[in-house]
Amino acid sequence: MMVALDGTIVAIANPAIRDDLNASFADVQWVSNAYFLALAVTLITAGKLGDRFGHRQTFLIGVTGFAAASGAIGLSGSIAAVVTFRVFQGLFGALLMPAALGVLRATFPAEKLNMAIGVWGMVIGASTAGGPILGGVLVEHVNWQSVFFINVPVGALALLLGTVILLDHRAENAPRSFDLLGIALLSGAMFCLVWALIKAPTWGWGDGKTWVFMAVSVALFALFAFWETKVAEPLIPLGLFRSVALSAGVVLMVLMAIAFLGGLFFVTFYLQNVHGLSPVKAGLHLLPLTGMMIVGSPLAGTAITKLGPRGPLAFGMAVTAVALYGMSTLEPDTGSGPMSLWFALLGLGLAPVMVGATEVIVGNAPLELSGVAGGLQQAAMQIGSSLGTAVLGAVMASKVDRDLPGNWADAGLPKLTPDQLDKASEAVQVGVAPVTKDMPEPIVAKITAVAHDTFISGMSLASLVAAGVALVAVLVALFTKRGANAEAGAGMGHI
Repeated sequence: MMVALDGTIVAIANPAIRDDLNASFADVQWVSNAYFLALAVTLITAGKLGDRFGHRQTFLIGVTGFAAASGAIGLSGSIAAVVTFRVFQGLFGALLMPAALGVLRATFPAEKLNMAIGVWGMVIGASTAGGPILGGVLVEHVNWQSVFFINVPVGALALLLGTVILLDHRAENAPRSFDLLGIALLSGAMFCLVWALIKAPTWGWGDGKTWVFMAVSVALFALFAFWETKVAEPLIPLGLFRSVALSAGVVLMVLMAIAFLGGLFFVTFYLQNVHGLSPVKAGLHLLPLTGMMIVGSPLAGTAITKLGPRGPLAFGMAVTAVALYGMSTLEPDTGSGPMSLWFALLGLGLAPVMVGATEVIVGNAPLELSGVAGGLQQAAMQIGSSLGTAVLGAVMASKVDRDLPGNWADAGLPKLTPDQLDKASEAVQVGVAPVTKDMPEPIVAKITAVAHDTFISGMSLASLVAAGVALVAVLVALFTKRGANAEAGAGMGHI
C-alpha cells in the first residue's frame, strides 16, 4: 500500500512542496521522477536479493527503510533533501514489492494463490487510485509533510505484523551467487530507458538526446541478454521467456499500465481544472474506480482460479477499452452520472488484469525465481506507467498545439506571439485557462471556454489511443495460461 500510494499521493502535495521550499517547477518534477527512477531501475535486482536471502527478510528491510525515508522527507527543510530521500524511498520500495509477491507465491498453494494475489491487487489498485483522495485530505487539512509521515506508523505496524506472522520460505535450489555485471548492465539499460521516457516531454520526441538514451538502452539490453547466456547463475535466466505465457504476462502488464495511466492521468486535471473541483472532491469522484478495483480484484482471483486467466484477462482488457472509449466522450459540462459509469467500468476492467497478469508471471516462473518474477511484474508496470505518461502526454501536447491557434482565432481573441502561444499551450495541456487577474470578464469567459474545449479534444484523443492499447492487450491476453509452476508454492521448506 505504501509504495503504490506514494506513486500518486505526492502529485497532490507537489504545489505545497514548491511553495513551502521555494522550489522551481523542475525541482518539484524530480520529487516524483527520482522515486520512479530508483524504483524502476532496481526492482529486478531487488527481487533477486529476495530469492537469495529470503523474501521475509527482504520485505522487512524494505518496509523499515521505506518508513524511515518517508519520515526523513517529512523532516526535510530543502528540496534537495526531499529528492534525495525520495531516491531512498524508491530503493527500499523496490526491495519490498517483489518480496511481497515472493512471500505470497511461497505461502499459498495453487488453488489459493489467485485469491491471495486478488487481495494484493485490490490493495495496489485501491492505493494507486486512492492516492489523490488521501493526498487531498492531508494537504488541505494538515500539511504536505503529513503525506510522508503517514508511512511511519503504517511501516511500524507492517514491521511488527511481518515479524510475527510471515514465515521464511526458501527454495532448496535458490541462487547462491550474484551476477554483478548483469546487474550493472540491466540497471544501466533500465535507467537510460526510464530517463528517456521522463525527459522526452521536455526535450521533445524528435530531439537527439532522447534517441541517444533510447539507443544506449537498447545496446545495454542486448549486451545484458548476451551476458546472461554466458554466466553460470544469471540475474534473469533467459529460459524464463521461453514460457510464452510469462512473456505475454509481462507485455500485458506494460499495456495495462499504459491504459491505466490513460484513464487516471488526465482525469485528475479534468476534474480539478475543468470542473473546478478541490483535490478532495476530485478524489471522491474517482471512488467508483477505486471501489470497483476493491470489489473486483478478489472476485477476479476466484474467477481466474475456476476458469484460468485467459478469459478473465481478455474480458478485463475489453471492458477497459470500452471504458476508455467512454471517457473520450466526456465534455466540459458532463455530469457525475456518466463520469461515474465510465470510471466504474475502468475499475471493473483493470481488476482482473492486475490479478491475472501477476499470477501468469509469478506462477509460470520456478519458485526459486519468484522474486525475479515479482521484480519483472513490477518493472513492467513501472515502465508501462512511464511510457503511458510520456506517450499519452505527447499525444495531448500535439493535439493542443495543433488545435489551440485555430480555436483561439475562431473565438475572436487577440492574436498571440509565438512565445505567448507556447505558454498558453502548456497551461491548456493540463486544463488551465491562460488568464490573468486584470482581464475583463467577457475575455476571461472566452479564453476559459477555448482552453477547456481544446483540453477536452486532447484528452479525448489520448483516451482513444489508450483504448487502442487496451484492444491490443485483448489479443495478448489470449496467449496467457495458468502458471505451470504454481503447484510448487506452499510447502517448500520453511526455515
